[in-house]
Amino acid sequence: MRSWMILTAAATFLICSAGAQSPLTNRRESDWPMYRRDLVGSGYSPLTQIDTKNVAKLAQMWTYRLQPETPSAAPGGRGGAASLNSEATPIVVNGVMYLPAANRVVALEPETGREIWQHPIAGAAPSRRGVAYWAGGGDIAPRILVSAGRRLIALDAGTGAAASRFGNDGEVDMGVPYNSVPLVYRNVVVVGANTPPGAVGGVGNPRAFDARTGAKLWEFSSVPQPGAPGHDTWEGESWKDRLGVNAWPFYFTLDEQRGLVYLPLASPIGGFYGGDRKGANLFGNSVVAVDIQTGAYRWHFQTIHHDLWDHDPPAPPGLFDVVRNGRPVPALALTTKSGYMYILNRETGQPIFGVDERRVPESDVPGERASPTQPIPTKPPPLARVGYEPADLVTAADTTPEHAKACAELVEKIGGVHNAGPFTPWRYRTESAAPTVTLTFPGGLGGANWGGTAFDPTSGYLFVATQDVGALGWIEKRRADSPFPYDKIVPERSGPGRGNFDVRIEGASWPCQKPPWGRLTAINASTGNFAWQVPLGITEQLPPAKQRTGRPALAGPIVTAGGVVFIASADDNRFRAFDVKSGKELWVTKLPRRGNADPITYQGRNRKQYVAVVATDTLVTYALP
Repeated sequence: MRSWMILTAAATFLICSAGAQSPLTNRRESDWPMYRRDLVGSGYSPLTQIDTKNVAKLAQMWTYRLQPETPSAAPGGRGGAASLNSEATPIVVNGVMYLPAANRVVALEPETGREIWQHPIAGAAPSRRGVAYWAGGGDIAPRILVSAGRRLIALDAGTGAAASRFGNDGEVDMGVPYNSVPLVYRNVVVVGANTPPGAVGGVGNPRAFDARTGAKLWEFSSVPQPGAPGHDTWEGESWKDRLGVNAWPFYFTLDEQRGLVYLPLASPIGGFYGGDRKGANLFGNSVVAVDIQTGAYRWHFQTIHHDLWDHDPPAPPGLFDVVRNGRPVPALALTTKSGYMYILNRETGQPIFGVDERRVPESDVPGERASPTQPIPTKPPPLARVGYEPADLVTAADTTPEHAKACAELVEKIGGVHNAGPFTPWRYRTESAAPTVTLTFPGGLGGANWGGTAFDPTSGYLFVATQDVGALGWIEKRRADSPFPYDKIVPERSGPGRGNFDVRIEGASWPCQKPPWGRLTAINASTGNFAWQVPLGITEQLPPAKQRTGRPALAGPIVTAGGVVFIASADDNRFRAFDVKSGKELWVTKLPRRGNADPITYQGRNRKQYVAVVATDTLVTYALP
């Protein structure tokens, strides 16, 4: 048994070609059978009914409300629109739509939204991010798999009844909570872990279970154990019982030909002070390729050494092929909260365009030993802002006099800000001294976040949404009432609200640096260069000529063979369509609330192509009239 992963059984299956659709997970080209439609996470649909010429004619077809009918119906007694902020992406398989709601899993008729069945989930709420489909086998009918806290639940896809032959009456205790969507490949179900400070259940390693029985198949040790590769990157015994370094993404991706599943692993906890974990801290802030059968380690690439910013890779890499020197190369694109994208050979983990270990600023925090260098890709350029200078402060000409004045007053009130470029560490504050306020870009949410990439095989373009909201703070001695028991120094933020570099204007957050504040970027995957980049979202309180500021965005785009990129995501509550080739906005509609979820597109039994997105608590669906 290999010491860096725990193997309890072996899953057996046949490995198919790398880029091909598996017949067990994508029966119909017109479906959207998993979170990003396919195992490679392309977010791409071959449908062409909606195209660049007619997308502006899209009209709303139907809606479905996700919140419980009564407040008492929600897990824990909470309900109503105010209690639900869904990030769910539905799936459509064999003409049926499946998705989680506030207190239940539902199957819908995708042409009308008519409910086919619902299965109430008691106790912990079902994942607000999505469900997975298993095609069944032998005498076992297809199943829907959903997480609810520590429980992995299997339902009969046809009836919604609990799959009694799975685990204990349809449920398996995963050991630690996982809030997102399992990866299902043949009979293997891969789940991650969510282990914030104070979480119960222990260290959050990714694990796999048998889709038929619920038996555990393997567990990968995200913090290398003694004797394993990477163990020496944790000084002393700092590896012991280390929380964090967990796989928390909304979904996973898989190379079928090579049998590799890609695990994006988070920052160690605590995320802003590492004096108790000197070293590079593998496999923190890494993508790790493991064998889908056994969980055995194959390779890794670390995006940040000894992370001090909680800037993990929040989404799994998108997989595709690029042409280099006239030959196809198996590639992946990994986005990060730090604002960078790493394009790697997915077979070896080696950078395709090069990565430089560049010197970065030192930390002045007592006991801290920041990494002297960080890996910065040669291409593509940063997708989000990674530095700040005084001249970047917003002016009245950029937005409004009120906004510029409020931001100038914020900077003056906190005594100025310090930023030394990419990977600026948090400065230390003594009890008697005035704070030196560090401004980091990107802030705590990135950069890119959990939405992931979309890839168009026709143009060879990758599409990514990012935001530019800085974070303010410093490091100080541990407070007596601190909830963090594992170190002697914890981060303390200053500034308004949550410590972001922004101000409130007319009930909305306005960042204090010059726009854009959110962007949609297309990258030519074969060259690493930007094909185009546009602001994503408007600040509608501004005069029309200044409104295209871009807005904060977390969710991701999808792309179709009709030449259209669809994305909601921005906090201006709009759903948009862009031209794949140029980035021109082709269609926009206002949603009832924020569309903080990845959209889907599918073809109904009536041969009509639909586009759907969840807007906070309501699924909204569009089609051509």
